[in-house]
Order: sequence, then C-alpha cells, then structure tokens
Amino acid sequence: MSAGPVWINGALYAPEDAQVSVFDHGILVGDGVFETIKAVRGVSFALTRHLDRLAVSAAGLGLAEPDLDAIRQGTLDVLAAAPAWELARVRITYTSGIGPLGSDRGTHGTTAVVAAAEQQPFPATGDVAVVPWPRNERGALTGLKTTSYGDNAKALAYAHEHGGAEAIFGNLAGNLCEGTGSNVFLARGGRLITPPLSSGCLAGITRALVLEWVGGSEEDVPLSAFGEADEAFLTSTTRDVQPIRAVDGKVFPAAPGPVTRKAMEVFATRGAADLDP
Repeated sequence: MSAGPVWINGALYAPEDAQVSVFDHGILVGDGVFETIKAVRGVSFALTRHLDRLAVSAAGLGLAEPDLDAIRQGTLDVLAAAPAWELARVRITYTSGIGPLGSDRGTHGTTAVVAAAEQQPFPATGDVAVVPWPRNERGALTGLKTTSYGDNAKALAYAHEHGGAEAIFGNLAGNLCEGTGSNVFLARGGRLITPPLSSGCLAGITRALVLEWVGGSEEDVPLSAFGEADEAFLTSTTRDVQPIRAVDGKVFPAAPGPVTRKAMEVFATRGAADLDP
C-alpha cells in the first residue's frame, strides 16, 4: 500500500512514525467514528459533507464534539504532503481516546487521525452476494459511521467466498438495507429506488448526491425481490456509481442498464463541476 503522511491531533508524521496508544478505545472497543473521502489529483471531494457527517456520528456515539476546522486543515495538509496520486482514499478517524481495559471511557481526551493512501479504481461492474445476517435497524449504532466494523469484515469475507466483491445486508424486517461500505439502488420499470434511512442504512454522501442530482424514490424493498430488479448499482465515496452485474450469481440482462448509465453520467458531470457540493 502506498501511503502518505499521517496527521494526528494537529501534527504531521511520516507513515512509519505515526502512532496511537494501544490503550486508545478506538482500538480496544471500537469506540470511534470515521469518514472516507475521495481525493482526485490531491483535491478532496465533498469534504464539507463528510465533516458534517463525522460530527453527526460523533454526537450519536456520545463523543466530544470534534474540531472540524482542525480536521479539515489536517486533511488539506495530508493531501498537500502526499504523493501525486491520481486517486486517493483519505481516512478520518475520531475516537474517544485513551481509556481503561473495558467499555468505560477515559478522561485523556479524544484522538483524531487523518491518513491517506493511493486508491485503485473499482472495476466497471461488480458482483454482490447477499449475506445471511441482518442489519439491526433499531440498534444503538444504526445510522452512525462507527469504527465497529467487525460485522462488515465478516460479511465481506463471506461475499468473497461466494463470488461477490461486495456483501449486501437485509434488515430485521426482511427488507433490503445496504452493503458493507456502500448504499444500493435498483431500477424497476424505469424507476430508481433506494432503501430509506429507516431501513438502517447509512446516510451515504454519494447516495444523497445521486438522489439530489438524478432523482429517485426512497422505498422499502423486500430483500427477496432485490435480485428481480431490472438493474441495480452501488454507490460509495470511492466507487461513485458502480453497476451491479450479478446478485448471488444471477446476472442482470445489461449492466449498466439505461437508468444506471444516466446516474453514472449525471454524477460524473455534476461531481466534476463542484468538488464540494
């Protein structure tokens, strides 16, 4: 992995010198939140939206309010000092900081980290696998982008074992929810549909921009009907709009279909015109 300098609580470090305590609760119990930001030729995309969501996630988890101005500057400093990558992934991590060997939080203050690494483009299309474990749309962490990603890691490994590049979750109600790091859209009869936030999915930045720029309806869709759609695609910060080629081995007739192609074209045009929409 090609990585650049790392910003930790206001200071830049070489990757090999960047350290956080082994007692940081982000490590011990996953007590933290994060954002992933796309950067193209050293310029971040939708940074303001990502910082706003970081604050929402921190508040939802009960963490101290992050210093968004400092983190924004840290992000700019990291990108300015990074190699001249065509495409990069920037990771902002914000934790409750050093704490005891248990779930109680400490009093040492929070930890903020900004790191960047080169990002390879996603394939033109992707296959997905539906996993047997549901998202809990009524859970304490629902809708928050937290560092507690064990279920996503397990689900993604399951997807890889079953021929998928991304895993798709249903929820406790039996409806379509989201991927491990993506939102999902489908088209039926020319209509663009995505699960509502009440399904338990994350309020994805790319998801929101697609709804604003392309249009679409937020509707509950039975998980069992997902593979019966005319076409479908994933959205995320680093993949933008990625057509789904197959669900559990069932291939869509055309990927991308016409609705997906329109979403891809509109997103590419609008995204290039405004880097902080």
